[in-house]
Amino acid sequence: MPKERNYKWKLGLFAVAALVLAVGAIYYVGKQKNKFGSVYRLSALFNSVSGLKIGSNVRFAGIDVGTVDDIELMTDTSVKVDMVIQKNVQKFIKKDAQASIGSEGLMGDKVVVLSAGTEPGQPEAKESDILASRVPIETDQIMASLKTTADNAAVITQNLADITYGINHGKGALGKLLVDTSLSYNISATMRNLRKSSAGLDSNMDAAKHSFLLRGYFKKQEKKKQKALEEQQKKDEQKKQDDQKKLDDQKKKDDKKN
Repeated sequence: MPKERNYKWKLGLFAVAALVLAVGAIYYVGKQKNKFGSVYRLSALFNSVSGLKIGSNVRFAGIDVGTVDDIELMTDTSVKVDMVIQKNVQKFIKKDAQASIGSEGLMGDKVVVLSAGTEPGQPEAKESDILASRVPIETDQIMASLKTTADNAAVITQNLADITYGINHGKGALGKLLVDTSLSYNISATMRNLRKSSAGLDSNMDAAKHSFLLRGYFKKQEKKKQKALEEQQKKDEQKKQDDQKKLDDQKKKDDKKN
């Protein structure tokens, strides 16, 4: 008999503990889903909800302030999302606030993101108001863009590998220049010949200057250069004298004034 009483006492204690846990879990889940406390409702219209579900979180300034209460297809291009929002944040959500659909992470659950209004002096959004919405960038679009970038990078990498392989194996002009020693030797020989030709041209010019037939021409050219130099020196000297005269005249005027 005592054993039976002890068993019933333990069973009763277990039942009470289970009931307390169940009530706590219900209260916690209800609080997370805004089933308890003061709330109000807002709505937003979207072209597509992008996998949003009833019960998804609603965020404002990065904080969970409500949940999605209902999703209704209005037309073939319009979806109405009803949201339950905590009453204590109503003063921060204005009439010109906008709603968009985001995600917990790159591949996480969808959430509704409320952004603050931009116009100063706007009144707060009231019960059952419909907020404007923004078209979000879809995850599929991001992944497609990343795939395109990755494909382009792969093509560029392959082209660089092909160019490097060709250079290492003497293909193309650059590869031949780096690998083919005969080509390098020919280029060096060409440069030497150019230097020799330049030196020979200088020698020919000196010889032409002393030639009987061309001596008069080069003397005339030298006389022209010398005459031009002397004229320039005269001009510089005259300018210098004029500047000095101006300075002397100005000094005399200053002395008279004093």
